Amino acid sequence: FRFKESLAEELRSADLVISHAGAGSCLETLEEGKPLLVVINEELMNNHQLELAKQLHRDGHVLYCNCSTLVETLQSMDLSTLKPFPPGQPEKFALFLDKVVGFE
Repeated sequence: FRFKESLAEELRSADLVISHAGAGSCLETLEEGKPLLVVINEELMNNHQLELAKQLHRDGHVLYCNCSTLVETLQSMDLSTLKPFPPGQPEKFALFLDKVVGFE
């Protein structure tokens, strides 16, 4: 499909998600608890997706590759090595923000 308001239904039923390294796509997939293979678009300016993919990989949450290594990665990947992504804690940010602006 070309456009869809939400991919939540597809994410819930997926066994594996293959995605670009957009922050929203990565976080939504990881929060759903699904294994994620990130394919880097090396032609983006400053290749900012690589930075996110590398950090999520270092933390053990995703596997990543580029277009030329996608097939090889799919054939050799071990999804059992991935760690669950910890749930968000927005209340911590709210407390920090309150402190910064003097609302505590």
